[in-house]
Amino acid sequence: MLVLVAPGQGAQTPGFLTPWLDLPGAAERLAAWSDAIGLDLAHYGTQADADAIRDTAVAQPLLVAAGLLSAAALGDVTPGAVAGHSVGEITAAAFAGVLDDTAALTLVRKRGLAMADAAAITQTGMSALLGGDPDTTVAHLEKLGLTPANVNGAGQIVAAGTLEQLAALEADKPEGVRRVVALKVAGAFHTHHMAPAVDALAKAAEDLTPADPRVTYVSNRDGQAVASGADVVSRLVGQVANPVRWDLCMETFQKLGATALIEVCPGGTLTGLAKRALPGVTTLALKTPDDLDAARELIAEHGAA
Repeated sequence: MLVLVAPGQGAQTPGFLTPWLDLPGAAERLAAWSDAIGLDLAHYGTQADADAIRDTAVAQPLLVAAGLLSAAALGDVTPGAVAGHSVGEITAAAFAGVLDDTAALTLVRKRGLAMADAAAITQTGMSALLGGDPDTTVAHLEKLGLTPANVNGAGQIVAAGTLEQLAALEADKPEGVRRVVALKVAGAFHTHHMAPAVDALAKAAEDLTPADPRVTYVSNRDGQAVASGADVVSRLVGQVANPVRWDLCMETFQKLGATALIEVCPGGTLTGLAKRALPGVTTLALKTPDDLDAARELIAEHGAA
């Protein structure tokens, strides 16, 4: 069974969309989305520097647009399951037919703006911890006042909190943790610091008319398959201030019988986790259009279910 996944914020790099815009129809599609949400996605995906695309209000719609463009380039594919990490859940909702592309981008634009406003209230950030025992790490983070905002599995937990708390973590790592790596994000996402964004996103969601997923949609709130479009949207709203449990998503992929996993552009993060946590599952990251042929071969081999 094939699983299609979408990465979250921090996966973006300057110019990463450039080769994708050479594909037939891609530039036109991106221009239409840009007009719909009032953001020049082509500029940010091809010309803007790292600081510009680190802005939450820019990074989030840019990542969803990249995921949708690269998935469309695969052609007609029906995965057995879909999931997304953090903002990638909106991309996955479009894959599953819960939202159309324009609705997904309109929602993520509002999400990015709301989370940027929430992040501006207090200087906060996120850091990835590599290695160590999960229980020991979580207890240490809580002692420092930090939140385990992403429990990613494969020996990785992401801590979120104020810059002072993250500095204290750098100076006092949990036992067994090899490295602490600051992430390219501009706030403590999936924590109580994002509570103001939940209200704004709930209001934005009132304008949506979601359909029920046409493929298995796995939520990163708890790794559960969600069958109702309304429930998917409700989870998208609340998840802004709740921890991401990607470890549970990967457990669900395994239970569903996943044999292959493709991560849409800008791929790499989730396939890296899957290689360590899902032995025997073939993985492929869509980084550039050069990866499309290999992805199509994987789709042909592993099918939909």
